[in-house]
Amino acid sequence: MPDQEYFMMSPKVDFAFKEIMHNDKVRKGFLSAVLNIPVDDIKKTVLKNANLPKNHEDVKQGILDVYLIMNDDTEIDIEIQLSYMATWAERSAFYVSKMLVDQTNIDKIYSNFKKCIGINILDFKYVKETERFHTIYHIREDSENICYTDIMEWHLIELPKLPTKEDGTVLYDWIRFLKAEKKEEFDMAASTNEYIREAVDTLEIISQDEQKRLEYNARQKALWDYNTLMAENYTKGRADGITDLLAQMAADGVPEEIIRKYMQS
Repeated sequence: MPDQEYFMMSPKVDFAFKEIMHNDKVRKGFLSAVLNIPVDDIKKTVLKNANLPKNHEDVKQGILDVYLIMNDDTEIDIEIQLSYMATWAERSAFYVSKMLVDQTNIDKIYSNFKKCIGINILDFKYVKETERFHTIYHIREDSENICYTDIMEWHLIELPKLPTKEDGTVLYDWIRFLKAEKKEEFDMAASTNEYIREAVDTLEIISQDEQKRLEYNARQKALWDYNTLMAENYTKGRADGITDLLAQMAADGVPEEIIRKYMQS
């Protein structure tokens, strides 16, 4: 098929990712790779409504990209973020904490709480201290690294940090699939294992669905509009800031030649 006739949704756009995750086999394969557990250990995954319950009007509503519960009742929030967000750690902490708090609606005995895991897929670099594309976080004691509780866990997957050289992990192949754009890249990803093959096949099916393509295009347009607005606001804010600075310099008696130098830089 010629490239100009080939169309596949980008799997890292949240709409497409949600659609792929409706496939039980794909969910199991992806979770197995991220959590580093055998697929056979995942007996069942149940995809839940992506809207977290809102118990009070003054509580921030939580909207998850994918929210599911595994066979051991572990709750998992999978989110994809394409635009940089400086407060991502706080945001992901909020969502995982809210999942935990919402369990009190079922049973208010602390020992009955089930583990909550946040899987965050970021299309930007966030963790400055390492170039590893997959980092895992728990609540631990500062000096001796003693686990305080494993009731909450966070996984950060930073797409731009994926190395060009394969590292031999299944997760590497999954992230290469999420980053794929061309037919040969999808074909390469599909050749790695049956679960990614299933993901590619599922994506191909929804990519040819006219209604889903309309929804995907609408979502992609919303993302482009948002990114454009943020860029324009940054440019305008920077220009306004420079104008205010120059005006203040003039008011403070800074010589004109120095002000002109700043204007030209």
